[in-house]
Amino acid sequence: MTIEVRTRSLPGAVTALGSAGAYTLVVDRPADAGGGGLGFNGGQLLYLAVAGCVSNDLFREARAAGLDLHRVEVTVRGDFTGEPAVSTEVRYDVRVEGDAPPELLRALIERVDAIAEIPNSLRGGTSVRLGRTEVAGTGRTDG
Repeated sequence: MTIEVRTRSLPGAVTALGSAGAYTLVVDRPADAGGGGLGFNGGQLLYLAVAGCVSNDLFREARAAGLDLHRVEVTVRGDFTGEPAVSTEVRYDVRVEGDAPPELLRALIERVDAIAEIPNSLRGGTSVRLGRTEVAGTGRTDG
């Protein structure tokens, strides 16, 4: 299954709506960096993708194993350094509450850590390439 997402800036603003099918979120820069400060920046979205993937996979794998989870919390940390900026090591913590012995819940977390798509994509160095570009200029060259 191919996944396609898109961002589209609001008229006259750096704030954008990100969409994937029927789902949307707000993408923006902090106000002190020239944005509106109204939504997630790219780094936050990258780390949120890790958290969301791990969380979803925990519930999926728990269900497949017949385990009932009540609550899952995934906290992801990292930073960006260098020029151009790249992420430092991404680390995540997991808290799981469920109706199962602790050793089964730990095994579930370890299984998900081994199979989760987003962490494994980052670990494997997934290639990212610029595709087609379109530009629409005004024709003006003066400032």
